[in-house]
Amino acid sequence: MFDNFVWKSWIGLPIAVVIALVGALIVLGVLSVVMRVAAKRSEWPTALASGARHPFRLLVAILAVWIAVAVTFPDPDWADRVNHLFRIATIATATWLAAGLLVFFIGLGMARYRTDIADNKLARRMHTQLAIVRRLGVAVIVILGIASILLTFPGVQTLGASLLASAGLVSIVAGLAAQSTLANVFAGVQLAFSGAIRVDDVVIAEKEWGRIEEITLTYVVVHIWDDRRMVLPSTYFTTTPFENWTRNSSELLGSIELDLDWRVSPAAMRQQLEIVLANTEIWDGRASVLQVTDAIGGFIRVRILVTAIDAPTLFDLRCYVREEMVEWIHNQDPAGIPRTRVQMVAEEPRAEPRAMEKAHTDQIGLFTGTADAEERASLFTSAIPIIRPGDPLLTQSNSALGMPAETDFETADELPDSQPPTRPFRTQDNY
Repeated sequence: MFDNFVWKSWIGLPIAVVIALVGALIVLGVLSVVMRVAAKRSEWPTALASGARHPFRLLVAILAVWIAVAVTFPDPDWADRVNHLFRIATIATATWLAAGLLVFFIGLGMARYRTDIADNKLARRMHTQLAIVRRLGVAVIVILGIASILLTFPGVQTLGASLLASAGLVSIVAGLAAQSTLANVFAGVQLAFSGAIRVDDVVIAEKEWGRIEEITLTYVVVHIWDDRRMVLPSTYFTTTPFENWTRNSSELLGSIELDLDWRVSPAAMRQQLEIVLANTEIWDGRASVLQVTDAIGGFIRVRILVTAIDAPTLFDLRCYVREEMVEWIHNQDPAGIPRTRVQMVAEEPRAEPRAMEKAHTDQIGLFTGTADAEERASLFTSAIPIIRPGDPLLTQSNSALGMPAETDFETADELPDSQPPTRPFRTQDNY
């Protein structure tokens, strides 16, 4: 019956597609059984199936249908276009599968480092770095997939050759246009591999206390203590000072300060502090100190130092110690409650004013008061000497030069503004 059947026809095409889908289902069924058997012995098959199940099934189905269509498609004019569509679908699905496999393998690496233990510094660092590598890898795979799809078009291949020739200019223009974005990307990579911050680090940023929840290539998410989320660009943590409370370890030391009356007993408070800390499990036992750090303004300042394994535990411990010490002061040592004292005194009589002898108040300064000072002042305040007519020095100088006597001259300052000089005059120069 099938000897004369033509598969390359419009009737043979759907039959071939159905056969291909059935074969794909059989293959997928066998693989599913194998994965379930393997999942009973290990956990990785379950993780692999959850991340790559859908793209793998879709890729097998597309390949099966593509083979069936390529063999039985009856119209040669449309065969190239149909093959082009299947090629694009195959590349897109393969890109999806490659990204899923990358996420799976990085997930296996992250699972080796547990963060639910006390000393998890290395684990948090590896989680941060692997998360950045995962995002970079997925981005590269997606870019390669899109580029592969575009290269299936003949016109894009020609365009790609011309763009490659001008890659230098294009890179400069793109770098200038996306300067801030690229800065954030580089900052994100720097944060991941420098170890400045890690996932689950406790930080103080923008005066907010929180935990690093997520680090991406362009931004960092901080989970604030009251369940708010603060999103900061990656460049913030490379250009702005911030506090990292878990940079080397999560153990911290905190203080409780109390302003009390002078009559309080620091020795009794130390004994009570030991009792309070012995009754709680959130104190790690490393340090407990009670000191009087100040005593001014009618009060003394008592500072208590305690330690805890991490920041949230330290906050609860500080509140607990503060409440217990306040309760103890109220019940056992009320004299230590801070008080403001006022002393009432009678008005004192005013003293009789006494006659005061006049003291010597002559001013002695840098330029006045003494002979040396006045001589010093003369160096700065003496007038420019003016030689008058009839001075012996001027008469002798004029005679030696053959000039007329000084009485033949007049000064310009002695003439009115409207009357020109009738004889040569001299300026008041210092001879």
